[in-house]
Amino acid sequence: MDTRDDPSPDSPLRRRLLGGLLSAAAPALILPSNARAADAPIQVGGLPVTCNLTLPVACMAKAAAAGKPGALPRGFEYSKYNGWPEVKESLMTGRIQAAYMLAPLVMDLADKRIPVKIVSLGHRSGAVIMVRTDSTHKKFSDLRGKRIAIPSRFAVDFLFLRKMLAREKMTPKDIEIVEMAPPDMPAALYAKAVDGYCTGEPFGAAAQRAGYARPLAMTRDEWRNYICCVLTVREELIKENRPLVQELVNYVQAAGSWLDSTPASREKAITIAAGRKYFNQDPNILRFVMQNPADRVTYGDLRMIRAEFDELMQLSIEAGTIKHPIAYESYVDESFVKAIKPVAINI
Repeated sequence: MDTRDDPSPDSPLRRRLLGGLLSAAAPALILPSNARAADAPIQVGGLPVTCNLTLPVACMAKAAAAGKPGALPRGFEYSKYNGWPEVKESLMTGRIQAAYMLAPLVMDLADKRIPVKIVSLGHRSGAVIMVRTDSTHKKFSDLRGKRIAIPSRFAVDFLFLRKMLAREKMTPKDIEIVEMAPPDMPAALYAKAVDGYCTGEPFGAAAQRAGYARPLAMTRDEWRNYICCVLTVREELIKENRPLVQELVNYVQAAGSWLDSTPASREKAITIAAGRKYFNQDPNILRFVMQNPADRVTYGDLRMIRAEFDELMQLSIEAGTIKHPIAYESYVDESFVKAIKPVAINI
């Protein structure tokens, strides 16, 4: 096996991933948010996953509109992270003031009096459960006794895994669950360090396109109204610069509609997201996600529906990641979605 694909703790791959993680977090560590210039763009944290694709599109469109009549002088920029713990820490401490976050994690943070609010969805669907192409696993129940990786126990991917377990009258005790950063998962499957993994794209598509993995289950087939990553902002940003938060929501929602409008829009988004400034990924992998099938991840319906959040909360309570019901209003601010103003995605 090529050692570059070795996912062991001391491998070159692991060192590169950790190095990338630290470099991604470095800009937020250099200067606290309250010490930055008042007109500096806010950094919006996100992972290089297609569930976060509306963020690079929104940032690029906002930059293209800078200086035009009606545009706010202050903007927003994508800040790349490679794992949810790092995004969570940066948002909690105020190093960044906005991020795409796991919905159940935001619920838990709000319950712990961390001043954050969900202001928009970022996508729908986009999670997969992958197994090796040469494995004998043909149906979900074949995973009994196997080692499965998830990004986090707060991830909706974990709730998807639990829903599939329940459907087969299985429990999490019937498999071995390990937490792993999504970029590590394809290499871990290749090296047979895990028997499968459940995560957001493009980390399923990367292994599938390489030929050594196949999807065993996809949210597009099993959980059509699946939501995971949500645009979250710190409450002080809402208080200090409400117009900027509104503009961020305007662009994210417009990016979602634009992405689902035509294949040409998706192709343009692939070119943008693949660049070093954003995901820094092979565009062919992103294209594979967008085309196999076309609704593997969707973005056009970004409505905030209370019943869907209630379902996520109930599933999280059953999973033990949230200990008790949390008031919807404590972690969601619907006012920005209700006040959306159309903006053009000219990129």
